[in-house]
Amino acid sequence: MKDSSEKPRIATISLAGCFGCHMSLLDIDEALLGIIELVEFDRTPINDYKHFTQKCAIGLVEGGCCNASNVEELKEFRKMCEVLISVGQCALMGGIPSMRNSISLESCFAEAYLDGPSVYNPTKIIPQDKTLPPLLDKVYPCHEVVKIDYFMPGCPPDAELFKTILLALLNDDTASIPKELLHYD
Repeated sequence: MKDSSEKPRIATISLAGCFGCHMSLLDIDEALLGIIELVEFDRTPINDYKHFTQKCAIGLVEGGCCNASNVEELKEFRKMCEVLISVGQCALMGGIPSMRNSISLESCFAEAYLDGPSVYNPTKIIPQDKTLPPLLDKVYPCHEVVKIDYFMPGCPPDAELFKTILLALLNDDTASIPKELLHYD
C-alpha cells in the first residue's frame, strides 16, 4: 500500500453501533501519533470529514446495517477503499442492534411507540419522519452487503489489535493476528 508520492489514506465510519470501536482505535494512545505520521485520515470522525476527498488505502467500518442510509454508506466505502475492514461484533455479526432480528419491524414499532411499559402516546401515532432513513427488515453484518477484506473481532477490538493490523497493512506485511489479541467479550 505504500506510495512514495503521498501517504496512504484511511477512512473510518460508524454505522449501527455504539462508537466503541472508534474509542478503542483512539486507545492506541501514543502509538496513534506514529500512525498519523504514516497516513492521512480522510472521511472519518477523527477529523470530522463527512465526505471522501479521494480514494483510500484502508477503510475501517464499525457497526452493521440497520437502515437504507447505512447500506448506501457501506457501498460507498467499498467503492472508495482499496482494503475494507469490518471492525467489532456489530460489523461482523450485527451485535446488539441485531437483537431485533427475531421480531418484525411492526412489533418493534409497536413496543417502542405504542405498547412499551414507559410509553405515553395518547395519539397512537408511530412517527414516520421523512428525514429518517427507512429501517431494513433486519440488521445485516457488513459482509452480507459488500465484500470485506479483513475482520477485527471484539466488542470492541483491543487497541493493540488496531495497531497491529494497521501497521501490518501500511508496511505491506501479511496481517497475522496474535491469538492473545483476539477476544469476544
